[in-house]
Amino acid sequence: MRKAPQLAPFQHPVFRAIWLASLASNMGGLIQNVGAAWLMTAIGGSRGEIALVQASQTVPIMLFSLAAGAIADNFDRRRLMLAAQCFLLLVSLSLTVVTWSGHVTPWMLLGFTFLVGCGTAFNGPAWQSLVGEMVPRSDLSAAISLNAIGFNVARSIGPAIGGVIVATVGAFAAFAINTVSYVGLIGVLARWKPQERKETLPPERLGSAMLAGLRFVSMSPGIFVVLGRGAVFGFGGIAVQALMPLIARDLTGGGAATYGLLLGGFGVGAVFGAFFGSRLRETISLEMLVRIAFVLAALCAGLAGLSSSSALAILAMLAGGGAWTMAMSSFNAAVQLSAPRWVVGRALALYQMATFGGMSAGSWVWGLVAEDIGTRQALYFSAATLAVGAAIGLRYVLPDMRTLREHPPADWNEPDLALAIRKGAGPVFVTIEFIIDDADVREFLAAMADRRRVRIRNGARHWSLLRDLADPRVWTERYDTPTWHEYVRQNQRMTQADVALGDRLRALHRGEARPRVRRMIEDRTGWTAADRNPDRRLTPPAPDPGGSH
Repeated sequence: MRKAPQLAPFQHPVFRAIWLASLASNMGGLIQNVGAAWLMTAIGGSRGEIALVQASQTVPIMLFSLAAGAIADNFDRRRLMLAAQCFLLLVSLSLTVVTWSGHVTPWMLLGFTFLVGCGTAFNGPAWQSLVGEMVPRSDLSAAISLNAIGFNVARSIGPAIGGVIVATVGAFAAFAINTVSYVGLIGVLARWKPQERKETLPPERLGSAMLAGLRFVSMSPGIFVVLGRGAVFGFGGIAVQALMPLIARDLTGGGAATYGLLLGGFGVGAVFGAFFGSRLRETISLEMLVRIAFVLAALCAGLAGLSSSSALAILAMLAGGGAWTMAMSSFNAAVQLSAPRWVVGRALALYQMATFGGMSAGSWVWGLVAEDIGTRQALYFSAATLAVGAAIGLRYVLPDMRTLREHPPADWNEPDLALAIRKGAGPVFVTIEFIIDDADVREFLAAMADRRRVRIRNGARHWSLLRDLADPRVWTERYDTPTWHEYVRQNQRMTQADVALGDRLRALHRGEARPRVRRMIEDRTGWTAADRNPDRRLTPPAPDPGGSH
């Protein structure tokens, strides 16, 4: 019997093993979250400090995700994820000991949750970008949805278990269970030996890699819209989760068990949201699905504000959980399918920074609003914010996932050089000469505007377009890169859409041969005699008639 497309990623043993281990780890993490949030109320934390428990876990993700994404794109992602998991185990073990000994304070608790957020920040980009190495691209969207389902299966069970554990044994027991939950995932990662990536270039420096990620996303309009909408959703949607202990204690008159049930209801809704969201993405546009998620999240916040019984609050959590997963998994899939492999870790990191930045700001803002004018009012304002977020989609529309093809072609070959140079030598200047009829100039300039964005996005410097004064039909595209290494790296970053743009430009060229390409290196004064030795120079090659450039 043919397996449903939504379950196809389970056919891959590595994905299946890591998914199961992550399920156990996520359940432990959510049990710990219940313990941390309720412990803050038990040791006398203010409303603002209670809301900061959520913020202390999200702020590190906003601060460190880009560096983590750059490291994930340039080094072994499995090892980075393994290191992050070991760090999280040590932090959870320390928190268990401090809580058991009775020495924990509100600010100490926030410090430990901040460290948990740091580990999560470095784990997230590595884990999410590794999914593309575990399953083929055709199964990627389903794998992302299954990850969301796994997390929310844990969310539907873990918080309820955590509430019972905290109420009967204490918060330290929740922290201890989380410590043990990391062991399985660490074991699976330690045993897995993925195929090593073949790298022809040295890793980028951390600062350059981070700037390259920022440049790519800023020059990719579709991804930029995803980040903006994710930030708005995170800001408005986090209010329910940040204020959930207060909803349980103040609005419904419950305790730790009620808090666990609310979290469980949120998790159950999230499981349904992940399952139906995956199906809906096949029938409706991504934009429409995300607008539905915004409306459901607004409904959740409004119902939670109106609730005076746990039954109504749980009903609200079901809607909120479904909305949360539909939106977040859709944003995540859009980023992964839009970004080529060389930058996917950084693109995901920037997505995390945007959404978790919104969540961090929201946790703080909604905590202050609850402190000043009340929990119900904070939830009402959150609902209004989410309604505005849905309306923003009328102007800033998300990309259509069914047409995304931003993955790199594999047929670019480094050109042979007739001049012996060091691979790190530079700067390298590139010119491409086109002959364009007057009737095609408007179309040519429009295509060149896209070409400029692509070149700069991939790392070109000083891009310009020149027109010959003696022969106006001759146009020259010109740019440079710091070194030959960077020139090669830039061409390896070309996507299928970029290749199609090059084909479009060549179709407008009216010369007898293809556009003429020249690659030149700056000949600086002060070079050594060895550098200028004519014996090192081979016969100059004929100009490139239009191959890869």
